[in-house]
Amino acid sequence: MRTVTSSIEHVKETFDSVRAQLSKFDFSLGGNWDYDHGYFDKSLDEANKVWLRIPVQAVTGRIDGDTEATDAVVEVGTPFVLKHVYNEGLDTSAEAETYGALVDQFQAPLDPDGHVEEKWVQAAQDVLKNVENDWFQ
Repeated sequence: MRTVTSSIEHVKETFDSVRAQLSKFDFSLGGNWDYDHGYFDKSLDEANKVWLRIPVQAVTGRIDGDTEATDAVVEVGTPFVLKHVYNEGLDTSAEAETYGALVDQFQAPLDPDGHVEEKWVQAAQDVLKNVENDWFQ
């Protein structure tokens, strides 16, 4: 994981406006939220292994990513880049699950916090520069 400095850090705005602003640049909240905090993610590579993540923390109200509108005000945290390193291929030790008799054939990440190369940090900075220019125009 590598942090990336940005002028959006410490900005306090409604959750709805932060979500709308970041969605312009293909960030999504997905399941990365709880009522007091959340993470907006954008993939930086086609394989979806390198991500730019922007954390937000509720200052007032509660985040509810499943609704169109919420009364929460959030503070934007320090963005960071993370990389998941997966072992490609099928898991030869896969076992049937108790419920549904499904087989989990994919392996867990070898390193969920792999080394982030400088090119990905630069890509994240480029994305953040575009976000900042649009946000503060």
